Amino acid sequence: MTSANDVAVGIVGLGGIGTHHARQFLDRDANLVGGMDIDADARRRFHEEFGVHAYEDPEDLYDDCEAVLITTPNRFHEEYATGALEAGLDVLLEKPLAHTLESAERIAEAAANAEGFCMVGFNNRFRRPVQVIKHYQDEGRFGETKHVEANYVRRRGVPGRGSWFTSKAVAGGGALIDIGVHAIDLALYFLDHPEIVEVTGETRSEFGGRDDYAYIDTWGEDEGPEGFDVDDSASAFVRGADGSTVSLEVAWATNRPTTDEFVIRGSEAGATFDRGRDELTLHEASVGGGHHLSDTEVETRDDNSHGAEQDVFLEAVAADEPPAINTVEEGLAVQRVIDAIYRSSETGRAVRLD
Repeated sequence: MTSANDVAVGIVGLGGIGTHHARQFLDRDANLVGGMDIDADARRRFHEEFGVHAYEDPEDLYDDCEAVLITTPNRFHEEYATGALEAGLDVLLEKPLAHTLESAERIAEAAANAEGFCMVGFNNRFRRPVQVIKHYQDEGRFGETKHVEANYVRRRGVPGRGSWFTSKAVAGGGALIDIGVHAIDLALYFLDHPEIVEVTGETRSEFGGRDDYAYIDTWGEDEGPEGFDVDDSASAFVRGADGSTVSLEVAWATNRPTTDEFVIRGSEAGATFDRGRDELTLHEASVGGGHHLSDTEVETRDDNSHGAEQDVFLEAVAADEPPAINTVEEGLAVQRVIDAIYRSSETGRAVRLD
């Protein structure tokens, strides 16, 4: 059987996240054979750093690969993912699945008809505290998990006004589709992916379009408010057919403290997971020895969630078996929730999905 380290893998989209993934691949001695980008400077930088070919035409890269990682702006996910699948390659596609629900559905259709598979890049599932939570859930320690409070809130953290992140035409949305996608995915993962029947939400754009947007630092260059046409925060409530629920708070910018906290509520126990700090606390109660409440801090090893995600992907390619985690179907379910939140905000009404 082919070794995971022998899989010939390439990267489509050689910007910041593509370069980050390339470094992760090399850290685990993966067989990185090339990259592709339409930008000549990005190709030059990639070739100089990693010593592999960087192509302008994706077909040239596909000829060299067994698998590709796609890290382009959201609008171009469909073009490159379907092309790679049609070429017979396995695909790891960075989140979100696409910039619109319709585009995501076409990717899912292409994956269903392809020889290869498509895995979606929800790397937070591979954080060690998340895996501990899933372990205890599988053991029954939580009882029935019925509600998750999902927060991914930055006090100030618009990722560079004037970049593709702040263009609805390219990104598909703002904070909700950029970082909210992670919060929604983790919440549904903790709930074992229930059928979603109703979504209520409100998106807001209160800060990114202001001349006096005050911030300390930013991920990309800030070019000012011109062209900022996306949401910078969202609040939502999601209801599952089994009675499970999610309350969601997402923001690139808001006047409140930063929080990356997920609160998982089960019938027998619960947990608080601080994604930003990788801290996990279990919450339990008992009458044994006298009525009491207990909070247990769980310490885990340092993790590398993108590296762990890559390991699963490459091992699946080597084994010629689609991974059971981070499936296109799960990515499509998250996309439907995002789409429903935007529609609910536009209409001022709950959106039914059943």
